[in-house]
Amino acid sequence: MIPFRTSVEAHRSPVMTMTLIVVNVSVFFIQLGMTPEQHLRFLYQYALIPAVYGAPEAARAAGLDPNNYLPLITNTFLHGGFLHIIINMWTLWLFGVPLEDRLGPWRFLLFYLVAGTAGSVTHLLFNLQSVVPALGASGAIAGVLGGFTWLFPRAKVAVIIPIIVIPLVLQWPALVFTALWLTLQVIQGTQAVGADPTAGGIAWWAHIGGFAAGLAIAVWLRARRRQGPWST
Repeated sequence: MIPFRTSVEAHRSPVMTMTLIVVNVSVFFIQLGMTPEQHLRFLYQYALIPAVYGAPEAARAAGLDPNNYLPLITNTFLHGGFLHIIINMWTLWLFGVPLEDRLGPWRFLLFYLVAGTAGSVTHLLFNLQSVVPALGASGAIAGVLGGFTWLFPRAKVAVIIPIIVIPLVLQWPALVFTALWLTLQVIQGTQAVGADPTAGGIAWWAHIGGFAAGLAIAVWLRARRRQGPWST
């Protein structure tokens, strides 16, 4: 299912959402301009390799620093291909614009970075032996989805469900869309536990961790809002 529209209208320019998209796209094109050897070194420096922290002695022997936690956030600005970045940036735009409108640009940026880091940490904890570099903004964007759903639970999300050659277009409440999405993540993430540490794939637990963090932050922010107005 592919979301393509929400019923929430924004009332101010989404400066931070656009900035995040520009940064992600810029980094992606920098990656494209690298030679294979340069790109591999780049990934080992900035992508998240769980085994670096799960097997620190082996990491040191390979010239990697298990005390460097920067990849927990830098990996969220890297992408593995055109389809990867297009889906992520479209989803960020779709749910990020209304969320930034509600939070304000700087709160939204902090929200995004915390959710992305939480997604990275969750992926790390469930894949401590994996030697495959993890990268992508999906954890942060899952957090944005969590925040959007809590703050706009009755919003309509229009989705396309491809059925052979005839696309089915549906409008679901945000709660329904997110419940289905989260169920898929949990099922796939559970099946991936204990997978071959050299096997790649989708970082399902980064999605789950990022979503949980975004939802928790949104719950906290909404509780604070009841105590007084937000300033942005």
